[in-house]
Amino acid sequence: MALLLTVGLGWGGLLGALYLGQENLLFQPTPLAQEVPLARGRPGDGQWVEEVRIPVPGAELHALHVRHPAPRGLIFFLHGNAGNVATWSTNLPFYQRVNYDLFLLDYRGYGKSTGHIESEAQLHADVRAAWERVAPAYSGRPVVVYGRSLGSGLAVELAREVSPALLVVVSPYASVVELARRDYPYVPAWILKYPLDSETIIGAVRSPILIAHGTADELIPLEQARRLASLARAPTQLLEVEGAGHNDVQKFTAYRDGLAARLASLDAVAPGMAGAR
Repeated sequence: MALLLTVGLGWGGLLGALYLGQENLLFQPTPLAQEVPLARGRPGDGQWVEEVRIPVPGAELHALHVRHPAPRGLIFFLHGNAGNVATWSTNLPFYQRVNYDLFLLDYRGYGKSTGHIESEAQLHADVRAAWERVAPAYSGRPVVVYGRSLGSGLAVELAREVSPALLVVVSPYASVVELARRDYPYVPAWILKYPLDSETIIGAVRSPILIAHGTADELIPLEQARRLASLARAPTQLLEVEGAGHNDVQKFTAYRDGLAARLASLDAVAPGMAGAR
């Protein structure tokens, strides 16, 4: 009896530690000092970068707005679970080539964004606040929601709500529950505060979808992307990038050319929106 009690207490303590510490497991932000300059260039240059501040309850979000003189549209970019907008904005020549502006958001605690992530609902609300700050300015032009890795779950939910011209998810998961089941098979799903269950809601996305995933991704299996593609009801393209891993897919020509072609095709399609539903 004492042994069972000890095991039970130990198991309960482990579950409690996982519940209280899951933000540290899931989110790996790199903060930036507020005085670090990230803006560069000026209007009229071929490409310039502005810093944007977005007040939200209990915090202030920071974003980079990469702009061009006469952009075709906007890519609203939700990045992965590590780094910040400085580390995620290393491929800016690509956006100049495709002539799309880029809005790159840092979540709470990342980069210059203040506050702390406390719930999935808070994350979705912050993303929506940032969307409403920038998307209306692109009325009449294609606005794309793009989610990479962790950001893919946020992107699917936002696209379900606002119906952009295109949803792009790169290196996505079907749900965080699925990922946790692989690494923590004995932990019950109900303990997760951030299920980010894309597979349940992707069928409600009305926008066209591009899913890109590396065939050599060891962090999130390719099968997760294939599952999302099978569950989508909107027109969906699955781009399997041969040899790409989780963090280097952007270096592969097949990915860059595939994304560029899909973005170029939006010019001939009436944009789904620029405001919110």
